[in-house]
Amino acid sequence: MKSAIKINSISATANLIIHALFILMALTCVVPLLLVVVVSITDEQSVVIDGYRFWPQQFSLEAYKYLLQEGKTIIQAYGVTIFVTVVGTILSLFVISSFAYPLSRKDFAYRKLFTFLVVFTLLFSGGMVSWYMVTTQLFQLKNNVWALIVPYLFNGWYVMIMRTYFMTSIPDGIIESAKIDGAGEYRIFFSIVLRLSLPGLATIGLFSSIVYWNDWWLPLMLVQDDKILNIQYLLYKAQSTADFLSSVSGQNYGTVMQISPPSLTVRMALAVVGIGPIVLAYPFFQKYFVQGLTVGAIKG
Repeated sequence: MKSAIKINSISATANLIIHALFILMALTCVVPLLLVVVVSITDEQSVVIDGYRFWPQQFSLEAYKYLLQEGKTIIQAYGVTIFVTVVGTILSLFVISSFAYPLSRKDFAYRKLFTFLVVFTLLFSGGMVSWYMVTTQLFQLKNNVWALIVPYLFNGWYVMIMRTYFMTSIPDGIIESAKIDGAGEYRIFFSIVLRLSLPGLATIGLFSSIVYWNDWWLPLMLVQDDKILNIQYLLYKAQSTADFLSSVSGQNYGTVMQISPPSLTVRMALAVVGIGPIVLAYPFFQKYFVQGLTVGAIKG
């Protein structure tokens, strides 16, 4: 017993070093974000002359004013992003867990076949042209809000993670007991398995929500209607426009040369606006996140 305690215990010096390392890692994440926020509220010329500083030499909100010139469009894009993130995350959790659960059952006859199909799609893909043709011509996913949701509903990696979680966290005895009590497969899945899998579902839900929130590629490929553009693609367009106007203004061409929009501070303001409400999702998922990431651990 004493030897086991010695193996698992650490000295005060080692404990101090570990805490110092974790504090250093936290600072490497927080300090750049703080610098981005400070630069976004600094005057453009001050940034050009003095460089990036943690304390603004000259306070300015011109970058945010530039972004909010079309406030209605920004709010509309936020609405689309929130809708796509919420609905897409819920639907993807349903699709992924529904596909992963049968693969975790040893009595499923086609378990090896469907596992092979999932692994095959992880190793090989049909390429962008075939993906675009199937998406737009077979599923008619073009220029509508479902084009921003459906392509990300299924992810092979997430299926394998959830399958491992079901296999290692749901004892076979619970399922057998439920069958003896007369429960069907759907009741076992929705009433027992999903309720016991909250850490795994929360982890996959966090991953999926980040994918939906940060996506700008699907609007670029599948959407032309400005009313259903999400915030990330809108910010991408604003950044491109700011870079273009800055380059033209710098070359003194035509009447456009009088326009000198901020570009350095706009990049930082774009990052701050782009983070948005997704930051608030982390505290909600935090209590499940560690347990969900250890899905491969052997328990018992």
